[in-house]
Amino acid sequence: MAEFYGVKVQEVKKETKDCTSITFDIPKELREAFTYKQGQHLTLKAIIDGQDIRRSYSLCSSPVENKWQVAVKKIPGGIFSNYANDLLKIGDTLEIMPPSGRFYVDVDPTKSKQYIVFAAGSGITPILSIIKTHLALEPYSSFKLFYLNRTAKSIIFKEEIEALRNKYFGRFEIFYFLTKEQRDIPLLNGRFTAEKLQELTSKVFDVAEVDECFVCGPEEMIFLIRDQLVASGLPKEKIHYELFFSGASEQNNKRAAEAIEHKFDGTKVTIIDGGKEFHFAMDEEYDNILDGALAAGADLPYACKGGVCSTCKCKVVDGSVEMKVNYALEEDELAKGLILSCQAVPTSEKVVVDFDV
Repeated sequence: MAEFYGVKVQEVKKETKDCTSITFDIPKELREAFTYKQGQHLTLKAIIDGQDIRRSYSLCSSPVENKWQVAVKKIPGGIFSNYANDLLKIGDTLEIMPPSGRFYVDVDPTKSKQYIVFAAGSGITPILSIIKTHLALEPYSSFKLFYLNRTAKSIIFKEEIEALRNKYFGRFEIFYFLTKEQRDIPLLNGRFTAEKLQELTSKVFDVAEVDECFVCGPEEMIFLIRDQLVASGLPKEKIHYELFFSGASEQNNKRAAEAIEHKFDGTKVTIIDGGKEFHFAMDEEYDNILDGALAAGADLPYACKGGVCSTCKCKVVDGSVEMKVNYALEEDELAKGLILSCQAVPTSEKVVVDFDV
């Protein structure tokens, strides 16, 4: 069963005209279950206009603050983001799943590490949590933040970021890149490009001295930065990234079409969740296991349905599936048979998947 807990909203604050931060009042009896690591996310659920809407949002607060805060950027047509920005108020209750996610490295107070971090827009949220935590708990470590926004006014958490720079002066440097305003320094005008990344690696930081790199933003930006840094000599295993959304790119559509092409009609599916079994047959209306199971009445954990958050991950015990896209699972997880049920197209007569992983 999907584990959601009713939690009251403690604070609602406008960070920019189209972004709101939400702080939750986690009761003492739930604080152990809601213990989190920097960079993890919460899955939120609300009934909006009669619909069960779920979304995952990264915690922008740090575990050292004893605080649970997320930021929600308003998206045109976004059901939950519009609700959170326009209607949500202090004292309201949201259903929340305990924190999850792997977008972090462990803190080591004895180490002197050099971190570089890249973010675009609301991608700052897990990055901010990571920065605050490591600066507080690793007194010998330092950060360089490269943060892309449209304008200076659209920079989320600008005051807090500036306060961190003052607090950790000499250990935290900030580079703001703007796409809709001109800066005096040409490097800081416009989006990240291969040429700009080459300039950064030659003038701003030495790849050989970087211990960890975190990147959060849209797919195109993430893979550009990853590939350029690897080409410059940064080992791939030192680059950690998280997508905030995945577009319906031509490559994504091609992968999805290939998976659906191999779909087995009428697959008999067994879901193992909470030690109990749920059986159903795939309806031709649905191409993935999660949607098929939900339509049949199963109560399963999920959030983004885009192959990004990993909330719906499970393990294939029997049978075979093909995933349309995968932005959440690592190679070692795939080798163990883990899949994203929201992307898993059944390709055999029988499929058994276990959510108790």
